[in-house]
Amino acid sequence: MRTLIVALLLLLLLAGCGQLEDEATATAVLPPPPTVVTTVPLPTLTPQATAVPPTLAPSPTTTPAPTATPAFPFYEGAPLDPREMGVQVHIHREDIPAIMSHLQTLGVGWVKVQVSWKLYQPAPDRYDDFLLAELDALVAAAQANDIAVLLNVAKAPEWSRPTTELDGPPQDFALFQAFMQFLAQRYQGRVAAYELWNEANLQREWNGAPLNAADVVNLIRAGAAGTRAGDPAAQLISGAPATTGINDGVTAIDDRVFMRQMLAAGVADVVDGIGAHPYGWANPPDSSVMDGETAVPSHNNHPSFFFKDTITDYLALLAEFGVTDPLWVTEFGWGSFEGFFDEAGTPAAPPAGAEFMAYVSEWQQAQYISRAFEMGQSWEQVGPMILWNLNFGPLLGSEFSESGYSLLNRAGEPRPAYLTLASAAKE
Repeated sequence: MRTLIVALLLLLLLAGCGQLEDEATATAVLPPPPTVVTTVPLPTLTPQATAVPPTLAPSPTTTPAPTATPAFPFYEGAPLDPREMGVQVHIHREDIPAIMSHLQTLGVGWVKVQVSWKLYQPAPDRYDDFLLAELDALVAAAQANDIAVLLNVAKAPEWSRPTTELDGPPQDFALFQAFMQFLAQRYQGRVAAYELWNEANLQREWNGAPLNAADVVNLIRAGAAGTRAGDPAAQLISGAPATTGINDGVTAIDDRVFMRQMLAAGVADVVDGIGAHPYGWANPPDSSVMDGETAVPSHNNHPSFFFKDTITDYLALLAEFGVTDPLWVTEFGWGSFEGFFDEAGTPAAPPAGAEFMAYVSEWQQAQYISRAFEMGQSWEQVGPMILWNLNFGPLLGSEFSESGYSLLNRAGEPRPAYLTLASAAKE
């Protein structure tokens, strides 16, 4: 019995528990079981130093190299023809091989020497053997270096003149004819050309007789006859008048007037070329008296002081007289005294009478000379041009105006004009 009662109680208890479970299920939503996250400790990192870029040494500031100032102006014109270019040189007691070296460096095809007749024939029956030997050496060296020779012959010996003052012609022109024949025979086939006399429109070159172009042509005619007898192949050039701007008939005759008179007297009939000395004084080669204003305060008011004017005026005269012979520029140049010093080392001023050289710098001198060569070669009727001079600077120093025209300075070093010509493009 007791067993039956216990069983009934258990059944009742189980029935009540099932009801409660059903009610709880119906009314309650249980949350999902929590996610269990297992925390794994991270390893401790050893801190690393922050990389700092290395400090670079600052680059040194590059200072641009200063632009070197050229020692001379570069010629930028048309290539020059060496066969139409030359330089006058002094040869007495000079180093002839050194002169030849200079001429080769300059790239010129002509060399000119003035033969002072009075020195080469000091007596009627005697020649100066020493001077002739120097001239022999110059002619031989020029021939060996393929450089043509022009000899300018002037200045009659004192024994042949009525006066010993200054320079001038002989009383008897046959004496000049004989001397020219002597030279031409001595240098037959080796001297290419002779210029007969020099600047005879000046009293200092024609002293002892009145200035007279017709007389000069007669002297040239005599000299030409002698030269033709000694060397028929040699070219003959009439002695050029000087550009002076003076026309008083005593000190000088204006060169245009004198040239006209020479042509009227028939000089073109006895020579192969007409000599000219178109110096530019201090005026640039392209300038003209017709420009009206010049950059220099002297020698600026007459066409004789302008290179271009002299050339064009002479060419016009040749055309007027129907002369087709070439115009030979047997002297030209610009003087500058920059770079010359006196004995105390002070910059030297130009000598009296050459003050105009103070208005030409060495740089301008180089530009003017090279431009003049270019201009001359552009004129069809202009022949060879001979620059005055190579080496009077070391010979005479700062006391003489001739030095201002020299391509070498007092120490014998090249001046800017020398360097410009040497570097100029040649055909």
